[in-house]
Amino acid sequence: MWKRKELKDKAKKVVYSNYWTAIVVCFLIALFTGEFGTSTIGIWQSEDSMDPNYVIHHKIDWEEQEDTSLIQQNIRETLNETQLKIFEAIEANLNSAMKSQKYIFKIWDAITLFNFNKTRLGVVLCLTAVLAFAFTVCIADPLIVGGKRYFLKATEGTNTKITIVGEVFQKEHWLNVAIIMFLRNIYNALWYLTIVGGVIKTYEYRMIPYILAENPKIERKEAFKISKQMMMGNKWKTFILDMSFFGWNFLSVLTFGLLSILYVNPYNAATMAQLYITLKNENSNSI
Repeated sequence: MWKRKELKDKAKKVVYSNYWTAIVVCFLIALFTGEFGTSTIGIWQSEDSMDPNYVIHHKIDWEEQEDTSLIQQNIRETLNETQLKIFEAIEANLNSAMKSQKYIFKIWDAITLFNFNKTRLGVVLCLTAVLAFAFTVCIADPLIVGGKRYFLKATEGTNTKITIVGEVFQKEHWLNVAIIMFLRNIYNALWYLTIVGGVIKTYEYRMIPYILAENPKIERKEAFKISKQMMMGNKWKTFILDMSFFGWNFLSVLTFGLLSILYVNPYNAATMAQLYITLKNENSNSI
C-alpha cells in the first residue's frame, strides 16, 4: 500500500530536477484553466459568473443578489485575519474543484434571465456560455491532460521539455482527449446533483486525465473502467492526500499565490503523478 510521505519525497525530487520548466507548465495551466485554485485566476473564469467566487456566490433568485452579497460581506467582516485567510483558502479550493462545470451554471443563469424577461442579457450570457464551453472543451481540458503528461515524463529524468505538453494537441490525439474529458466533466456534474455521489465520482474519475496522458487514443469506456479500478479502495486515502496540501495552500493565500507559482503547484502536480504511477503499478495485473 502506498504512503503519502513516499509519494511526496519522490515528487520533491522530480520538482527539484525539473524546477523551472515545472513552474512554467503549472503557471500556464493555472492561467488558462484555473486548475490550481490558490494561484492565479484562469482567463476563461475572469468575467461575471466565471469569476473565482462564482460557485460560492451563485443564486438562482436574481432579485436577492444584492442582499446576499451584503450578508456575505457582513460575515467576512466578523472574521479575524487568520479566519478570513482560512475561509479564502477553502473557497479557492472549492471553486477549483468545480471549475470545469462553471459554463453549466452560466447557462442556468441565462435561462433564469429569460424567465425575468431580461432577453438581451440572457442572450449575452448564452453567448459567453458557448465561448466558455468551447474554450474548456477545445483548449483547457486537453491542456490539463498535457500537464499530466509532462509530469509523468518528468518522473523519468531531468530537464523535461515543455513541448511535451503540446503532444496531446496533435491531430490524432486531440479530439479523443477533448471528448473523453468533456464526458468526464458532464458525468461528474450530473453526479453532483446527488451531492455525495459527486464527491465519490470526482475521485473515481480522478485518474482519467493521467490515463489519457499516457494513452491519448484510449477508448472512452476503457478509460473510465481503468480509473475506477485504480481508485477502488483508494478514494479516502487520496482525499487525505489532497487535504495534506491544505497547509501549503493556506500559505499560498498569505503570499497572494506567489508560493503556489514558485513551489506548491509543481509539488502538488508531481505528487499526483506519483500517485498515478503507484496505482498503475499496484493494479498492473488487473488493467
